[in-house]
Amino acid sequence: QIEPHDFVAEICDVICRFNNVLLDMDRDMWSYISLGYFKQKVIDGEIGSSTMPHKVNPIDFENSEGNIGLANSTLSHLSAKLPISRYQRDLSDSTVMRTLGTGFAYTKIAHNASIRGLSRVDCNEERMLEDLNNNWEVLAEPIQTVMRRYGKEAPYEALKALTRGKKVTGETMRKYISDLDLPEKDKEILLRLEPRTYTGNSSTMAEKKTVKEWLEV
Repeated sequence: QIEPHDFVAEICDVICRFNNVLLDMDRDMWSYISLGYFKQKVIDGEIGSSTMPHKVNPIDFENSEGNIGLANSTLSHLSAKLPISRYQRDLSDSTVMRTLGTGFAYTKIAHNASIRGLSRVDCNEERMLEDLNNNWEVLAEPIQTVMRRYGKEAPYEALKALTRGKKVTGETMRKYISDLDLPEKDKEILLRLEPRTYTGNSSTMAEKKTVKEWLEV
């Protein structure tokens, strides 16, 4: 008695999954802006806060997050409701199908807000470098990797004892490297490393284009 709506349910599910990815990005960008990793361009005439006129809030990402919530609540209900019909003649589908455009509209508003938010951000390189240079413990990774190469005992545990829950300075890390029983050429390489210059094998990983290439790393 009614037209099956399975394809509509599938479309709603796909859009919800895409929106969830966007929601994750919105929240990450909000956090990065709060940490100062990204700066927002000031828009003349815009009000960032009703009580603090100096603030430049990430309102576009907040707008997107709110609209994704409204979109996904509508679309997820449609995807769960539409495949079900009493004896294939229940007409309650016509009631909920009227909200299909609402779900799409909230999605469109959210996407536009995210794009607008991304267009307003600039990388705050100075703040990122400050954070990197204050966290020398990230060099625990290359140090233990070199220690493993030469069969040193329990390198992970050794670096864990040095770094976990502690604030490690460049001086502390360099002294630790200097005291290691490693070939001088390897120690020289480690001593030249800084948090802002160490990237591991991320550049190699970034160049991989297929799952097979990733698995071969």
